Amino acid sequence: MSAVINRPTAASSNADTATFRDAMSLLASAVTIITTDGPNGRHGFTASAVSSVSDAPPTLLVCVNRNTSAHPHLIAHGKLAINILAHSHDTLSTRFATSSLDMDARFAEGAWRQGASGLPILADALVTLECRIAEITEVATHTVIFAEVETMDLRPEAGRGLVWFRRRYAEL
Repeated sequence: MSAVINRPTAASSNADTATFRDAMSLLASAVTIITTDGPNGRHGFTASAVSSVSDAPPTLLVCVNRNTSAHPHLIAHGKLAINILAHSHDTLSTRFATSSLDMDARFAEGAWRQGASGLPILADALVTLECRIAEITEVATHTVIFAEVETMDLRPEAGRGLVWFRRRYAEL
């Protein structure tokens, strides 16, 4: 069975960009740092657009703006780590969200180690999920990545979670 999705065009949508962003600021999101490594070197960025898709097989989706400097490297490497941040990682999250910092400067802070699949993972993240990219879809300005989880490292003792709400950090 197939479905037809009627997507509004910019001309037909009654939702302007500013109002949509205001609405989405009221949707609390877990804060993550997405990392990759491969022939193009280590890359990483902060993301809050991460969601569970399925538990059989464990699959997540990650939405990545195509203008993000890490985007082409993430796609080329075909693998990624999702580091779910603890409340103490707000400064590190801001560092990875700062486009003017190169990758060496971003990775200069934080307790980074190599994960089972060779990806850079944050040693004190609440959870790290190492994934392979199973499928990608282009939607507007973003690439939607479906990532199958290959390795999970849970550290609930790392503290409370960090969330993004009303355009600022909050902790759970």
